[in-house]
Amino acid sequence: MAVIATTIGLLVMSNVFMIFAWYAHLKNLNDQRWWIAALVSWGIALLEYMLQVPANRIGYTELSLAQLKILQEVVTLSVFVPFSIFHMREPVKLDYLWAALCIMAAVYFICGRPAV
Repeated sequence: MAVIATTIGLLVMSNVFMIFAWYAHLKNLNDQRWWIAALVSWGIALLEYMLQVPANRIGYTELSLAQLKILQEVVTLSVFVPFSIFHMREPVKLDYLWAALCIMAAVYFICGRPAV
């Protein structure tokens, strides 16, 4: 359980950096040239990779590759929705619920039932 908790913690922190690297420049650097935003994003993405690579290496000791990927998607959506609402000031959408239900189905198919 400690491996999974460590993996989740590192993936959450990694995804915070990833979301900011991918999308924050749309709000915070929209008056800058695109290549400045790209350089800032690459710098932030480096921090993301410094957390994501160990997270995947640790997680892979107990999770399959498919389980690790689905866990990443769950974490990504869990970080993206609050980011889009609170930082980007996007409206809350019913689409987030549908996306979450799809991810839950993916978790079930990858983790929750016997393999066929």
